[in-house]
Amino acid sequence: MATKKEKDNGPQPLVNKKAKFNFELISFIEAGIVLSGSEVKSLREKKANLTDAFAKIKNGEVYLDSFSITPYKNGGYSNHPDIRPRKLLLNRKEIDKLDKQIKEKGLVLVATKVYFKDNRWAKVELALGKPKKLYDKREDMKKSDAKLEIARAMKTKNYS
Repeated sequence: MATKKEKDNGPQPLVNKKAKFNFELISFIEAGIVLSGSEVKSLREKKANLTDAFAKIKNGEVYLDSFSITPYKNGGYSNHPDIRPRKLLLNRKEIDKLDKQIKEKGLVLVATKVYFKDNRWAKVELALGKPKKLYDKREDMKKSDAKLEIARAMKTKNYS
């Protein structure tokens, strides 16, 4: 009997885990990203760091800063720089809406995820976030520790 081949959905998304810890994420938006060829190849190999990445609006355009993509090993002389501002592709209405919320409410645009849509287009998931205070982070840590202890207790008692 032949087994079915699992469908390959391309590379797994690159997730920024620090974003949930440092910010209270309010709303999410998907944006395209302008990349060079060697950057796409490095991104497919998951050779990127999204930890400190954030977006800012300059002259009516959105740029992703502090997004590090390591140079492609077979890139040759035309390889890309490691860190540079990368342009994001959004509609004018979306940009105006984001700009208004950032200026009025004091929110921050944080990159939470980078992935390939339909295994073709590189996309960035941005989140409008409000920075957390130190005591908010401590409460979140206590809640996650409590959930972990409950899960361990349930596992040892074999209630399932």
